Parts: sequence; C-alpha cells; structure tokens
Amino acid sequence: MAGNIPLQSNTVAAGPRLTNAITESQGIKWLLIGIALSFLGLVLVLPLAAIFMKAFEQGATVFMAAIIEPDALAAIRLTLLVVAITVPLNVIFGLAASWAIAKFEFKGKNFLVTIIDLPFAVSPVIAGMIFVLLFGAQGIFGPWLGANNIKIIFAVPGIVLATLFVTMPFVARELIPLMQSQGRAEEEAALTLGANGWKTFLLITLPNIKWGLLYGIILSSARAVGEFGAVSVVSGHIRGLTNTMPLHVEILYNEYQFTAAFAVASMMSIFALFTLIVKNIIEWQALK
Repeated sequence: MAGNIPLQSNTVAAGPRLTNAITESQGIKWLLIGIALSFLGLVLVLPLAAIFMKAFEQGATVFMAAIIEPDALAAIRLTLLVVAITVPLNVIFGLAASWAIAKFEFKGKNFLVTIIDLPFAVSPVIAGMIFVLLFGAQGIFGPWLGANNIKIIFAVPGIVLATLFVTMPFVARELIPLMQSQGRAEEEAALTLGANGWKTFLLITLPNIKWGLLYGIILSSARAVGEFGAVSVVSGHIRGLTNTMPLHVEILYNEYQFTAAFAVASMMSIFALFTLIVKNIIEWQALK
C-alpha cells in the first residue's frame, strides 16, 4: 500500500501541470485568432474581393460583354471540355491505383506510390515541355504523327494530356490512405460469401470510400480549371481554339483589357468558391 502512495502523488501533481501547459489565457487565444484571420483576409479575402470589384468596375453590361465575347466563350467551353475528359480518367486511374496499393502486396509497390507523387514534384512547365519533346513536330513521335495527320501539340489532345499529368495524383492520393486504413476484412468476407469482385466493389468498397472519392474529384476539377503552366506550353495560345480560361485571362491582361481579364478571372473564382463550398459539405457529411 505504501508503495502506491508516490505513484498517486505523482499522478495528481502531474494533472495541473499538464492543464496549465495546454490552456492559454483568453488574450493569447484571441491574439492567435486575430493573426490567423488577418492573414487570411490579406492573402485570400482581399484579393478575391478586388477581383470582383475590378470585374464590375465598369458595370454589369461591360462584365457580361466580356463573358459572352466569342473568344471568352470558346475558352470557357474548352476548359469545361478538358475537365469533362480528365476528371473521369483520373477517377478510373485513382480507383485502380488505390485498390492495387491498398488491397494487394506486390513488388514495386513503393515505386508505384512514388510515381503517383511525381506530378507534385515536377514543375507544370517542365511537364508541358516533356509533351512537346514527345509529340511536337521535332519530337520523338512528331514525324510519325505528322505523316498520319495527327495533331497533339497546339491542339486539344495536348491540353488534355498536360492537364491529365498535373491532376493525376489527386484522386489516388485521397483514396490510398483511406483504403489502407479500412483494411481488407470486409472485401474478403464478401468474397468468402460468394460475391464476385465487381459486386464487392459496388456494395462494399465504393460506399466506404465515396466521400474521399468525391473530395478527390473536387480537387482534381479545381486543379484542371486553374492549370496554367503545362497548358501554356502545349497550347500555342491560339485564340478561340486552344486558349483555356487562365490563358485567355493572361492574353487579355497583356493587352491591357483589365476589366475583361478580371471578368473572366471572376468566373474562375466563382468556380473555386463553389468547389470550396462543396468540399465543406462533403467534409461535414463524412463526419456525420
């Protein structure tokens, strides 16, 4: 009994010290909150507000004229087309890669994970140059492509490939840790009970990863809309044909058409805010 007394004393004595270590005064708490809010206001809120103020500087009529201008509409359509192509491909790749990495053991598994992370480390401009080296007129496959009248660089296929390169990791990177944390017990039980692989995926795996999958889709879509570096290299900046929304904003800005440039930029900002709202809704649903 006497041997337990020092242990109890130490436990009781440690409680206040731990509480004091993690409890700050109200002044410190509000100071930290103020610093965080001030930083967000200066870096995020104020620039976004400035974009919309500049976009509507000359009135709604000028704003709408900049949006419905033929080159602007072409840029919007091309951006949406690229998103519509790249995001489903990212979903297919992300599901396949995450399933393989999380559910199976094989040689080269760590190497595959490293390759998936490669677009995070490589500059988008370098990614664009890689595609020019491969598919440009003087590239490795350029002569064959030219002989068969197939155009990739300075055309929509090149823009899709460049966007696909920079957005490829987002879905996979959301799903890999999620699937790894869930383990394989439920899938193995379903297979033991006679379910085939497709039914197991639809009824067991997909419901378990649906929020992570949607989150990855949102991130991939937002990245595809805003991609500039890689697309700039492979697009050729052809008005009405190969200009996405970021490239169109750059051209308008360089031509001193500031109101039109900010009008198109505001459309991209609206999409970014929409994706942010959807992301928060998904996070809230995932916690329910």
